[in-house]
Amino acid sequence: MTGISLRHWGCIVFGLIAAACAPVCAAPDTGQLAEQYAPKLERILTENIASFWYDKSLDERHGGYTINFGPRSEPKGPGVKMLVTQARTVWLFSRLARAGYRRDEYLKAADHGYRFLTEKMWDPIHGGFYWEVDATGQKKRKPNKHLYGQSFALYALSEYYLASGKHEALDFAVRFFNLLEDKAHDDVYGGYLEAFEPDWTATPASENCYMGVPANLKLMNTHLHLMEALTTFYRASKHPLARERLLELIQIQSNTVVRKDLGACTDKYERDWTPRLDGDYAQVSYGHDIENIWLLIDACNAAGVPNHPFADLYETLFAYSLKYGYDPDKGCVYYTGPFNQPATDLSVSWWVQAETLASALHMYRFTGHPKYRSVFEKSFAYIDKHMVDWDAGEWHHMIMPDGTIRGDKASPWKAGYHNGRAMIECLEILESLKK
Repeated sequence: MTGISLRHWGCIVFGLIAAACAPVCAAPDTGQLAEQYAPKLERILTENIASFWYDKSLDERHGGYTINFGPRSEPKGPGVKMLVTQARTVWLFSRLARAGYRRDEYLKAADHGYRFLTEKMWDPIHGGFYWEVDATGQKKRKPNKHLYGQSFALYALSEYYLASGKHEALDFAVRFFNLLEDKAHDDVYGGYLEAFEPDWTATPASENCYMGVPANLKLMNTHLHLMEALTTFYRASKHPLARERLLELIQIQSNTVVRKDLGACTDKYERDWTPRLDGDYAQVSYGHDIENIWLLIDACNAAGVPNHPFADLYETLFAYSLKYGYDPDKGCVYYTGPFNQPATDLSVSWWVQAETLASALHMYRFTGHPKYRSVFEKSFAYIDKHMVDWDAGEWHHMIMPDGTIRGDKASPWKAGYHNGRAMIECLEILESLKK
């Protein structure tokens, strides 16, 4: 240290530390980003997504929502009413109302679905929601209980309360949460058991559940959406046990489901959380990993847990999906791929693009790194050009590698939740960046 005083050396060290702790880069002109993209996002939300569902889905005869439209948005009959998409549509209208869009109309549309959920899809004997009913709600087509569907019911009830302020909805949500705690929480190994008969006895392990896998497995996907549901339920209720369970799910989604030697998540687990990596289970769903990042950010915010200790995880998960599942020239993320290899399923799904858009903007706000801004901008360009159907409404379901469009606009597994939620999230982030 010849020629440098201790005081000067201390200043140098302090400066190096300060530089290392600073954001990756100064966020460039975030006001301009909001000015450029907020009007476009809002137009897609209001004129393409919300208007489609409000104009087409309300079943005025039987209640609930008709979610059965073809690739050109053509009606395909009354269809069935499945818990996941019925609940997601209650959530969508509630969230739109809470965000200030056509509040009275969308709140009424949310109430329309809330009544069908609680009157026609609720099991009055054993509690919990049926997986699927017919268009009238009278015939219980699939009466078993699965936690994936139950999670969206809790999510919808909680959001409906936040939008409407109706305490009957919150009371219902609290009773339902207590039921799930009693019937499904795994006090031995953590997380939740997933597949049940109508009376809440376990579905035999030899049978497949409604998620298409053996009934005794735990899924990263199910627990991801349980975390999402409990994030909103805790915001609505401030229930102390809900926060405890939310923290447990944060641990599962940030640690248990992450393959540390891979830098990515896998989906299938034994009850004790031993990962199943045999056969088709040894693959990565890029959309779920990317979605997991921003849902963890939101869960931590709700629970009052700092996100910065998870920063390395978030960047690692995003980096893996960008490395193996992202096409930077097209600006899209593909569906799935094997470990440490490029994607093999090159189909482009509406929900994966929606989650990429929202997560990239969350990460840009969190880190200030321009790579996330680039992913956001390229993803938006792809969505705007290829996914949004301005002629018939809503987003195309899937774009195949040869460019052909496949799938229905609305079906038991496709509603306005992923893309509607992404638009609202991005608009709120851009508003925060302006400030």
